Amino acid sequence: MSEWTWEYEGYDPAEETLRESLCSLGNGYFATRGAAPECAAGGPHYPGTYAAGVYNRLTSEVAGQTVSNEDMVNLPNWLPLRYRLATPDGSGGDWYTPDDVALRAYRQLLDLRAGIYERHLLFEDASGRRLRVRQSRIVHMDDPHLAALRTEFTAENFSGTVEVESAIDAAVTNDGVARYRELNGQHLAEIMSGYPEDCTVWVRARTINSGIAVAVAARTYSSQGPSCEPRPSTGTPTRPATRVDLALKQGETATVDKIVALHTSRDSAISDPLDAALDGVRNVPGWDQLLLGHRLAWQRLWHRALLEVPGEAGHILRFHLFHVLQTLSPHTADLDAGVPARGLNGEAYRGHVFWDELFVLPYLNLHFPEVSKGLLRYRHRRLNRARRLARDAGYDGAMYPWQSGSDGREETQELHLNPSSGRWLPDNSRLQHHIGSAVAYNVWSYARATGDRRFMEQEGAETLLQISRFWASKSEWDGDIGRYRIRRVVGPDEYHDAYPDATEPGLDDNAYTNVTAAWVLQRTLESLAALPEERRAELAEHTGLDDTELSHWDDISHRLHVPFHQGVVSQFDGYGELRELDWVGMSTKYGDIRRLDRVLEAEGDSVNRYQASKQADTLMLGYLFPPRELRALFARLGHRLDDETWRRTVDYYVARTSHGSTLSGLVHAWVLARVRPAQAWGFFQEALRGDVADLQGGTTGEGIHLGAMAGTLDLVQRCLTGLRIRSDGALSLAPVPQPELSGYDFAIHYRHLWGVRFRMRSGGLDISLPATNRRSLDIRLVDRTVTLRPGDSFHLTLPEGD
Repeated sequence: MSEWTWEYEGYDPAEETLRESLCSLGNGYFATRGAAPECAAGGPHYPGTYAAGVYNRLTSEVAGQTVSNEDMVNLPNWLPLRYRLATPDGSGGDWYTPDDVALRAYRQLLDLRAGIYERHLLFEDASGRRLRVRQSRIVHMDDPHLAALRTEFTAENFSGTVEVESAIDAAVTNDGVARYRELNGQHLAEIMSGYPEDCTVWVRARTINSGIAVAVAARTYSSQGPSCEPRPSTGTPTRPATRVDLALKQGETATVDKIVALHTSRDSAISDPLDAALDGVRNVPGWDQLLLGHRLAWQRLWHRALLEVPGEAGHILRFHLFHVLQTLSPHTADLDAGVPARGLNGEAYRGHVFWDELFVLPYLNLHFPEVSKGLLRYRHRRLNRARRLARDAGYDGAMYPWQSGSDGREETQELHLNPSSGRWLPDNSRLQHHIGSAVAYNVWSYARATGDRRFMEQEGAETLLQISRFWASKSEWDGDIGRYRIRRVVGPDEYHDAYPDATEPGLDDNAYTNVTAAWVLQRTLESLAALPEERRAELAEHTGLDDTELSHWDDISHRLHVPFHQGVVSQFDGYGELRELDWVGMSTKYGDIRRLDRVLEAEGDSVNRYQASKQADTLMLGYLFPPRELRALFARLGHRLDDETWRRTVDYYVARTSHGSTLSGLVHAWVLARVRPAQAWGFFQEALRGDVADLQGGTTGEGIHLGAMAGTLDLVQRCLTGLRIRSDGALSLAPVPQPELSGYDFAIHYRHLWGVRFRMRSGGLDISLPATNRRSLDIRLVDRTVTLRPGDSFHLTLPEGD
């Protein structure tokens, strides 16, 4: 396995779903799982194709209730290409699949540099005939509507005919997540198909309720000639197919190419999806030219996202970056789509948008700022819907939903299934109102990283204003303690959604929620004050904002309650009064207790009774804010948070976290890098391996964890270098290198400066500014400021032993 490839050797049905997810290909517009084209859905195989922003809503009967869920739709499967050796009587033998015909060799390979997925198979039938198959697949990174599959057949020890059937399968459902299978998954209707010409087939369908038209066209041809035979293989319009017969002599190879185009009615600059799809496959010059354009597009992406890290960690980081770029490419910038928490790789979380952009945009801001801007505009377009959600709940401003989909309504399910007990339980995670602070943080971070004043003066300022208005409305004055309080919320931990034996959900004064709310209010006040006078007056008139309201926000930002217990920051008010959990006993009894909530519920108990967290909650503060800024935030709120108090807080929660989320190891690695460096590497390794080793026990096969993948990239980019962007446009650096990862290189696009290069080495950090830039760059260090002019380099010596 080279540094630019990701490989699997041998066929293992138990691993197939995981490999399909990890070998997905995409281009930011759509993605297709790495499923076997010769295999139908079922058993170990689950082909799936998903387009960014294509959702549909269905109702289902669950546990005696009617529930409504919106899903990212599994679109018609363009992959099907099956083959078999012709029999002497012409009746045809069995179709070859890894599950049904003797498989003598099997290898899967992802070429990360070029975005190509290869499969190498060697079949041997009962007669001893050996057929070698090599497949190459792309989802085109230059033209976002195209994909292609090349299959090479080699007759190793026989001469005969290979019958190849190429199809499109529109009889697909959303069935990729076992715990959702009691829900309605039939999203496509009005399915039509046709066979126009040129060995081309097409299907057209419409999502049942959202009414999105989807069209897929495929043209199939072989190296032995253009002839093929339209062949409806099912007698229904859901699976149009064409047949190609290859006459092979022993040792001879023939190739079958399948070119595919996918369009939906959400696309710009088309009149009809089917016309666009047919036009797409008619005008593709062929595999070689298609592949050339695809390779060049990937080459441009890798240039902008330069990352060179040696060893296994670097290999996994490059793999993570590959998946980030496939889900959120420059094509995404023009789409009305958010950050799907599980990428476009599967159906977990129903393709919804959560807070994962909090872990994704800080990386994108410094490489693909146009993508960040497009994702923030997704949020801004749904600002009015967030205001309606707040109004319906009795609040002012904008209350962003915990889960989003097409139109910005709350998509969080009201019930969730505990696989350990088989019971459907209330889902109170919609009380995670800290999602609003995540949106605000990303608005502010994007503006700081890019210097995009126009965005900040328009969409950014309006978004911050309405989120601040919500937090002010949600804050209640408590005269007994002389503080504002935010009640009835759920924090990032997610295990705790109510007090023990409470009849109503929600917790009071989650520290992360309150501190970030205070930060949002502070940053909004600063941002509004920095607006041009005309724009500030215009915004005030449009929103009814006045000085009295601004003064109230300032007061709240100084006096929001932050609970403490035993000399540490409390996760929420009353956390320290909960029982201690017998961690050793639970681990001995159950082994893996990452999902402790499910284990305890199956026992008839509740994690709400215990000091046990699923993932970082209070420690998220150390992820978002460097030590000096975190101290200042607490000081503004009237609390002293010295290094020793924060260290005690970190140690306290490290000992009480089960890491039931892939984000947990990432956040712990980030925080410990500055507090307990010797412990950070273990958590970083867990973050790296979360998906590739499927540490959460089967979840990766349902879709990758995009936030965790992007977060590992940002950890080497910003955390270990201490890279921060100052209000004056300078970059500040405070490196905390890990000995196990002391040598690596990366480059960023900072504002109008391209290719700013960072080289971390044992004992030092080098920064260089290419001569092609026209502006200088100020670097702020602890004891001085260094100005880099175009063509300059600077070496920062690190203390011995760092």
